Amino acid sequence: MQNISVIGAGTMGNGIAHIFALKGFRVRLIDTQPQQLEKAIKTISANLDRQIAKGALTQTDKEQTLAAITTHSAIPEGISQADLVVEAATENTGIKLDIFRQLDEHAPAACILASNTSSISITRIASVTRRPGSVIGLHFMNPVPVMKLIEIINGYATAADTTGKMIDIAARLDKTPCVVKDYPGFIANRILMPMINEAIYSLYEGVAGVKEIDTIMKLGMAHPMGPLQLADFIGLDVCNSILKVLHDGFGNPKYAPCPLLTNMVTAGHLGVKTGEGFYRYTPGSKDLVVSSRFS
Repeated sequence: MQNISVIGAGTMGNGIAHIFALKGFRVRLIDTQPQQLEKAIKTISANLDRQIAKGALTQTDKEQTLAAITTHSAIPEGISQADLVVEAATENTGIKLDIFRQLDEHAPAACILASNTSSISITRIASVTRRPGSVIGLHFMNPVPVMKLIEIINGYATAADTTGKMIDIAARLDKTPCVVKDYPGFIANRILMPMINEAIYSLYEGVAGVKEIDTIMKLGMAHPMGPLQLADFIGLDVCNSILKVLHDGFGNPKYAPCPLLTNMVTAGHLGVKTGEGFYRYTPGSKDLVVSSRFS
């Protein structure tokens, strides 16, 4: 298994392409927007430079990694030789189902189809293909080049051989695989999102301020990042969507998104990517400044 196609050139897609290419795979990065592909290659190059600056890579490593990546704007040409396709498109069920219908039509018969979804059912995704045994979840953590975990999600019909191959792939990427079953939120987000939601509720109810909540979790629980800052980093819209998946999937009100989170998403304050969430973000600055709405 040497030829990898990655669907989507956003934050997760370019990170996935980066790590596969760095580890010697041939990578085709696919996105319908040429400017997104151009941005992705620049991002990968900059991230490789950071690794060089830390002494983790050489200039030759960077050149070989970039040479291993080609960019494509259409799915059929981008997956024609793929042994594995990793879909990393927007966390939207309709979009993912449409992509997997195309992947099933155009990918080689032996190709494994994987989704980087953080919450959407792998069984549901596999149901629109004629190869459900070859469909699996590969949930990489952000930032992909740094984080060691890959959450491997078996759909209802995922074949044991498919799972075994993905465990082997994780080892080749120097990642740690954890295999889980296909239930809402899997494990990572089933545990993480209620914690984030409870932190937002604590702010919403006036129990403590943004800095206090994050400081307590960092210093008291040894978390590297507080839950509100982490929510900003993930994207408040993404958090809201995952909580809705959990709420719909389990029918349990404990998973319902906090009204404050819903309002912030409606207002377009989504965290780092929009410049403001629970904190305000200034390009080039690492200072954490609480949003004026909460200070």
